[in-house]
Amino acid sequence: MVTLLTILVAVAIIAIAVGLQRSLAPESRRLEQRLARYGARNTVVLDETTGETRQQSAAAAAVTGMVGRSIQGRSFAQDLQADLNRANLKLTAAEFLSIQAAIGLILGLTGTIILQNPAAIVILGGVGFYAPKWWVKRRENARLKAFNEQLADTIALMSNSLRSGMSLLQAMEMISREGAEPIGPEFSRVVREIGLGVSPQDALEHLVRRIKSDDLDLMVTAILVQHEVGGNLSKILDTIAFTIRERVKIKGEIRAITGQQRLAGYMLAGLPVFVTGILALIAPKYIFAFITPVGPWTALPICAVLGIVFGFLVIQKVVAIEV
Repeated sequence: MVTLLTILVAVAIIAIAVGLQRSLAPESRRLEQRLARYGARNTVVLDETTGETRQQSAAAAAVTGMVGRSIQGRSFAQDLQADLNRANLKLTAAEFLSIQAAIGLILGLTGTIILQNPAAIVILGGVGFYAPKWWVKRRENARLKAFNEQLADTIALMSNSLRSGMSLLQAMEMISREGAEPIGPEFSRVVREIGLGVSPQDALEHLVRRIKSDDLDLMVTAILVQHEVGGNLSKILDTIAFTIRERVKIKGEIRAITGQQRLAGYMLAGLPVFVTGILALIAPKYIFAFITPVGPWTALPICAVLGIVFGFLVIQKVVAIEV
């Protein structure tokens, strides 16, 4: 049993290390490595990694390859890959799922060994499995928020560029050079797609699919309509920029006013779950007495869980004010 746990923990650590290395490695370095394979000259590559590191990379690649083959063609894998792209993480869906499983396995086994409680592998393992997904969502939302905050100034810059005589492609190329993260890299990708033969309209639609922003959708729709029917695009963009600035201002005011209510919803929903998890780890007999043996008392925790979920959804619905 101890040998099996050691092997599982080792494989999990390898998967996490490789995933973090791939996500944090510079893009230019990986690009050079890929181009070096097809170079015309014979290139001498100095491998400074040890044999152990190469074996770990091969083991992690085998694990992620097996996961990739099992999820190939699944809709949830495509959605997960889209979320990773929106969060600007250089990971495949198989690598991310491997990291999720590894973290959950390590946390669950560590908790079980330390606390000597079988419930730890379920509770801590579940926390470890869903923590990376929660982090990706936070990163994606933060990136979307930063994009929306930069979009109004970007549209104004594009409008001024068009008014000064630049074409739409030249204006987007200037934004890709001058824009900060994340709007600069996203427009740089649009410019690269156009350079590879994609039409400007299709490249902008690809941008909308990558960035789930209603304001960006409004801007791209205006550009596409202007391309079909004509008109003064710079004036249209000025109006859109003003609308977006006012919307961002109102959203900020609403978020400040409803901050206390949103925090109360998270506290009221999370506190019972947190206390139940802690008690299940340190005093499992106290918690399991509510559900074992199965009988009339089982309805009590079920009603409690349903009440927590219903109350949280009601609070979130009340504070979710659309602008």
